[in-house]
Amino acid sequence: MIVILMGVTGTGKTTVGKLLASRTGWPFAEGDDYHSEANKQKMHAGIPLNDEDRAPWLATLHDVLYGWYQQGKSGILACSALKQAYRDTLSSGIPRDDYRFVLLEVSREHIAERLSHRTNHYMNPGLLDSQFATLEVPSDAIRVSAEGTPEETVALILDQLGLPQGV
Repeated sequence: MIVILMGVTGTGKTTVGKLLASRTGWPFAEGDDYHSEANKQKMHAGIPLNDEDRAPWLATLHDVLYGWYQQGKSGILACSALKQAYRDTLSSGIPRDDYRFVLLEVSREHIAERLSHRTNHYMNPGLLDSQFATLEVPSDAIRVSAEGTPEETVALILDQLGLPQGV
C-alpha cells in the first residue's frame, strides 16, 4: 500500500507522515525535500509555484512512488498534490488498488495558527490563500480531519485504510 498524504501547507503532512511511518514500519518520503532550490526560493519569497515549476518535482516524486510499487513495497509520501493533474502524474502506472490519497483537512484559521509557530521552513505563510485556491478536492481520496493531535490523525488514517492500530 502506498499512501500519499496530501493537503495545503500546514495540515501536518510531515508530522503525520513520520508518525504513520513509525507505526507501520513503512518508508517515508518528504515531498518538500525533492523541490529544486529555485522552487524553494520562490516559495520563500511568497511567489506561488506554477505548473511548469512543479512538473520536474512531480516527475521525481512519481519515480519514488513507482519504485516502491515495482519493488512491492509500501510507503508514505507527504506531498501537497493540490490538483487532480498532479495526482494523476504521481500515480501514473500504479494500479488503483496499490495507492491511496489521504487528504488532511484543517480549517484555514487552525493552519494560520500552526504556521505562525513554524520555524526553519521555506514556505511563506502568505501562500496559504493561493494553496486553498489551487486545491481541487479529490472525490476518491480518504478525507481525514487533522485538527486533533498527530496521534489522533494517524489513528483515523489507519482506521480508514483498514489497518490495525498497533501495526
